[in-house]
Amino acid sequence: MFLENTVNPEGQCGWIEVICGSMFSGKTEELIRRLRRAQIAKQKVEIFKPTTDNRYDDQNIVSHNDNEIASTAVPAAANIRILADTCDVVGIDEAQFFDDGIVRVCNDLANRGIRVIVAGLDMDYKGNPFGPMPALMATAEYVTKVHAVCTKTGNLAHYSHRISDSEKLIELGEKDIYEPLSRAAFMKANKGNRQ
Repeated sequence: MFLENTVNPEGQCGWIEVICGSMFSGKTEELIRRLRRAQIAKQKVEIFKPTTDNRYDDQNIVSHNDNEIASTAVPAAANIRILADTCDVVGIDEAQFFDDGIVRVCNDLANRGIRVIVAGLDMDYKGNPFGPMPALMATAEYVTKVHAVCTKTGNLAHYSHRISDSEKLIELGEKDIYEPLSRAAFMKANKGNRQ
């Protein structure tokens, strides 16, 4: 992957922070917390989410706890580069739903001196790496993995187990479709077969 060699006028590079984990682990809460702190510091913040994620709101990023922050919904990663040109901090939620171009966009923004904070599911409902998240985690300076609580064992959960019959890779939903499970509970629910 070739990265743009543009650096901000002061010669400083930014960085990439990734917040990842299963559903119900607090990824969006943590993203909102970091973005609000940047806003309090009077930094210019731009926030984005994919247009495909309209569970709670067409525009705003909303956590499971109904915490929300204004954002811009975009259909493709390339739109972020255009809209984030003059900011200090870029926040991106549900990064797993973006095309693979999100990795280059995040790296280009960081190379221009922008702090990029990305949140997303690291694994799909089958327990496989999800979309561009592995590449984002590999190129990020900071990775924070957050965990939910397993609904079966009470242990830390890092799997998003689908309880509906749908086999589509992307199935937007909440507790009616997904539950967080620990490794042991996930293996038991899938009868020990890695899909």
